[in-house]
Amino acid sequence: MLLKTGLGFILLGMSMTQTPYSVVEKSITQLQDDLADRKITSETLVELYLERIENIDRSGPALNSVITINPNAIQDARNRDKERKENQIRGPLHGIPILVKDNIETNDGTATTAGSLALKNNVTFRNAAVVKHLKEAGAIILGKTNLTEWGNSRSIEAITGWSAVKGLVKNPYVLDRSPGGSSSGTGSAISASLAAVGVGTETDGSIVSPAAFCGLVGLKPTVGLVSSTHIIPFAQSQDTPGPMGRTVEDVAILLTAMVGNKPRDGIPACNYASSLKTASLKGKRLGVLSFATGFSPRVDHQFTQALELLIQQGVEIVHLTEYQPPADLLDQEQLVLLTELKHGLNTYLASTPGDVKTRSLQDLITFNSENQREMELFGQELFEQAERTSGLNDLHYHESRKYTHFQATAQGIDKLIDENQLDALIAPSFGPAWRIDLVTGDHYAGKAYHLPAIAGYPHLTLPMGQIQGLPIGLSIIGKAWSEEKLLTIGYAFEQVSKARKPPRFIPSLEL
Repeated sequence: MLLKTGLGFILLGMSMTQTPYSVVEKSITQLQDDLADRKITSETLVELYLERIENIDRSGPALNSVITINPNAIQDARNRDKERKENQIRGPLHGIPILVKDNIETNDGTATTAGSLALKNNVTFRNAAVVKHLKEAGAIILGKTNLTEWGNSRSIEAITGWSAVKGLVKNPYVLDRSPGGSSSGTGSAISASLAAVGVGTETDGSIVSPAAFCGLVGLKPTVGLVSSTHIIPFAQSQDTPGPMGRTVEDVAILLTAMVGNKPRDGIPACNYASSLKTASLKGKRLGVLSFATGFSPRVDHQFTQALELLIQQGVEIVHLTEYQPPADLLDQEQLVLLTELKHGLNTYLASTPGDVKTRSLQDLITFNSENQREMELFGQELFEQAERTSGLNDLHYHESRKYTHFQATAQGIDKLIDENQLDALIAPSFGPAWRIDLVTGDHYAGKAYHLPAIAGYPHLTLPMGQIQGLPIGLSIIGKAWSEEKLLTIGYAFEQVSKARKPPRFIPSLEL
């Protein structure tokens, strides 16, 4: 017997006195155990998540986090169930529904929009490489998530979580607070258990911000570890997809599948979840990025408590009080990002189907200028600045790229870790989510994310605590290809802190 309810529960051959099946806060391992024990099927999981999307995302709290549903999701789930019956299990993600950000192409007949009306007909019938790997691992692409339009690259006044295609994403903890971005929909949806795990993308903060704001674990991998093929580009030297989930183990399992089973460009295949069970904090040396603290007394209090917990577990804390990033680092980064934005979008748009009429960045600027919906909340001055750049052969671009990378790596992360014999760097990820403000825009408070973004190095955030019900994240940053080490440190902290609390969909703290 199958009985649906309004909150994503189901009964499968049970009496009415038994507890209905709930997908809320279920980990990949829990779902796999229940699939193996035939307590649930992948088809029913998809139905439950779809029903939850209808009741929480489309109505109820109306998170607005999912742009589109994969029309093939039910059939894909039936295929995975058939394989399971035939004992053809592809791996830990077999039959697990996931969501991906809507700048990642999927070959399911849906458009890939980056949140822009200019790409509403961008049905490419291509799978991004990361989607190909996930499907090979048995995952079911449930749908695509809303985002800050164009990955927050159109305007410095952009409203995080807003797109012309779908509107504004809400934070599931407090609905009038920002979800962070630009992977806003992935953060909100996965925190609200609208899928098991999700995929975001980051250029500078776009995974770690929504993960921190929505009480998730999020990992921005080393650039190049996960392929960016057939993902709408923003800046090639910093772009990367990355996993987002409710636990470190889920993120490790998802990352393994995203990388794929075959070594690529000298990068070996790795099972990132395999070493988690023996993870320990004892004997670790972690360096505090002091420049990324001090912006909020209450955040500093949460961070101090986290440091005390780490010390209790045998961690040696080193306070890096003398280091400050160069004052011009972000200005120099901006030239790099804008130059690469123009090159990347021109190249991508030229490859889109004929139904897409915007074939260049200049076409996008014209389209936006003529479309009231696109310009009703903020402008496109970053697009206009990018259009004025001179291309990847420009001397100023090369000088800025060389300078920023050197400062973030050899004079930044590498130097701090090597000279202090550290395992990783730590800091608060951000302050608590600000109240959504459509007039004056976003109010960021956080500094830790720029260095690993510019370096192209891994950055893990995970729940550290809460302030008035709003999650606060702990950042763990390492050298290139140190994902496994960061995940083990994060896992060990997660097990003793138990800091994640499910969202409660509070309308407003003021109420």
